[in-house]
Amino acid sequence: MSKKTVGTSEAWEEGDLGQNEEFVRVSKNVDDTALNEAAGLQPISIRLQKSLIEDFKMIAEINGIGYQPLIRQVLKRFADSEKRRILREKSAEIRALGDDDPNGGENKQAFG
Repeated sequence: MSKKTVGTSEAWEEGDLGQNEEFVRVSKNVDDTALNEAAGLQPISIRLQKSLIEDFKMIAEINGIGYQPLIRQVLKRFADSEKRRILREKSAEIRALGDDDPNGGENKQAFG
């Protein structure tokens, strides 16, 4: 029989609670829809090469996380990077258009 750990904030901070597999159990009554909503997730179906999935599983194991959270991280990093790239390009285009103004922007009026 295992000892009882008192639920205090110190017990959480020190890892007495929440880190011992002895006290872990799988919940059988999970509302997947509510869980996905709460986490802001949307289930999708995607086909990936088996070798790519195996690579993600290996990388995830090395980093101590699941392969699906790793794939989410990779996709998020890529999307964030692409958004920044697109914004930089659009900003450069707008600046270049402003440089083509023969009056140097002198005829622009401020509205306020």
